[in-house]
Amino acid sequence: MDQTLSDERIAFLRSDYEQGFIRYCGFRADKITPGRFTSRVKIDDHHRQQDGFIHAGVMATMADHTAGYSAFTVVDDTFQILSIEFKINFLKPAFGAGLACESTVIRKGRQILVAESEVYDLRDKERVLAAKATVTLMAVPKETLVQQSK
Repeated sequence: MDQTLSDERIAFLRSDYEQGFIRYCGFRADKITPGRFTSRVKIDDHHRQQDGFIHAGVMATMADHTAGYSAFTVVDDTFQILSIEFKINFLKPAFGAGLACESTVIRKGRQILVAESEVYDLRDKERVLAAKATVTLMAVPKETLVQQSK
């Protein structure tokens, strides 16, 4: 991606990323560059499933949401991003103290974008690839969504 992001756009994306359900989950925006968005979360007991592993839903949510924001870095600020579809492969059980997600836009169309997310399990000093997702997204003019939500 050959564009640059203003400090204002980066601040907006960081703040916008960390709202609602995502704030409840504890996800935090990390690095933001054109076509790429990374996030992290410190794992607490409520992120774990019955056997002590990090819940697959936590990893799937992180992969999807972070991919959406990687797409936000390559569209004009008059657009919103909506997920159309995603597929995730869980490669290893995650059980560490944190997760990191790296999402990259791999195809930027006028309306349809595709991003890949890699979710890493942060285990002590080790970083292990635990899941990989492909996310298909749609860029929708903001005014269209505002009208539909009323």
